Amino acid sequence: MMDWNRLISCKRFGKEDAHRSRSERRTEYQRDFDRLIFSAPFRRMQNKTQVFPLPGSIFVHNRLTHSLEVSSVGRSLGADVARELLEAHPDLRATDLGALGAIVSAACLAHDMGNPPFGHSGERAIRSYFREGRGARLRAYATAAGERLTDAEWADLTRFDGNANTFRLLTHQFAGRRRGGFVMTYSALAAIVKYPYSSSLAGGSCKFGFFESERESYRRIADELGIPLAAPAGGGLRGVRHPLVYLVEAADDICYQIMDIEDAFKLRLLSGEETKALFLGFFDDEAAARLLEAYPDSTDTSDHIAYYRSCAINALERACVRVFTDHEADILAGRFAGSLVDHLPPALLAAYRRCERVARSRIYSCKEVTDIDLAGYHIIYTLLDLMTEAVLEPERTYSRLLLRQVSEQYELTAPRLADRIMAVLDYVSGMTDVYALDLYRKINGHSLPSV
Repeated sequence: MMDWNRLISCKRFGKEDAHRSRSERRTEYQRDFDRLIFSAPFRRMQNKTQVFPLPGSIFVHNRLTHSLEVSSVGRSLGADVARELLEAHPDLRATDLGALGAIVSAACLAHDMGNPPFGHSGERAIRSYFREGRGARLRAYATAAGERLTDAEWADLTRFDGNANTFRLLTHQFAGRRRGGFVMTYSALAAIVKYPYSSSLAGGSCKFGFFESERESYRRIADELGIPLAAPAGGGLRGVRHPLVYLVEAADDICYQIMDIEDAFKLRLLSGEETKALFLGFFDDEAAARLLEAYPDSTDTSDHIAYYRSCAINALERACVRVFTDHEADILAGRFAGSLVDHLPPALLAAYRRCERVARSRIYSCKEVTDIDLAGYHIIYTLLDLMTEAVLEPERTYSRLLLRQVSEQYELTAPRLADRIMAVLDYVSGMTDVYALDLYRKINGHSLPSV
């Protein structure tokens, strides 16, 4: 059974022995939030696809705006859960439990920072390159010294996932950078690990929480926070979810599902009536009638759609808080199955599933989204192929030219083969959509730098 007294820790990864300055007015968890929001990887998310192509005349969500909204909902979820738990467990008032809102908010802010360009198609393209593309040759590749990728390292490549890449981005010491990466609190880092196991234990899924290179980092955090761990006989490492993962996941689930519907309305993939019906579906007839009264004669459809959307988010948030507190014992025991959304009251869950079905049939398969998939695959395949070839054959003239273009923080000349390949993924996954496209054009001679 996990214990809140250990689960909430302001100890910083990579700076475990440091003590908080007396002149620091912010809490450690507020400092997590601030160092994330002012970081370059966070700013780059403004130029990374969420679902729809980056905006022209109509604004839709990108990774940055999505993360800000998830952080806002996560802060509310964390604060409401803390209030309920402190009321139910007066003995916890001496802990940092009241900081749950700040911890969840910071974790939500960071949850997508490891995602590559071009949305989820970018993840699929990286996996596909190593499974089916020219990257598949690395499975049998051996260096002159006979070094090969291990089974676990190969699983990391063929199941590449943005969640594991986020954990790496936040904890890995890049060349010339400080130990501990972002040096975040243990609790905030644990709250990000949605799938607390190695890629080799993911089964048929491509979801896992940390690469082989960060396995010991995760073990250190789990041991400190009292998260149960197991090391199966076949290899890998498996833990259970930190309880705050459920709140980060719920904030993400609520925002992307509801906001994708609103974006589809803005892009005229869904009519105003269809969108309104989906949002009002979260309420019974009496509550829906009251909401309709707020805009009886409105001619601004987008305005009242935004109002219904906010009410739907609020309803989902309150219900998720109730699910969490009702199942606190199971969550702490590591036996809670599924997400908080999976346990919503029947009417709310039915409305949420309707939105999911509409998103699959009308949004994620629309031409604008599939065009991004096609372009993203080709661009990422090309960049991965060239960069992989460069780190395998660095003495070639073209390889030297390519490697000189890359920041020294990426260890493309590291002694170990696995480290060089991971450095390629660090470089490519950190690109924005625009930068990846621009580099692709320059490499192919379709554009030249300005003089």
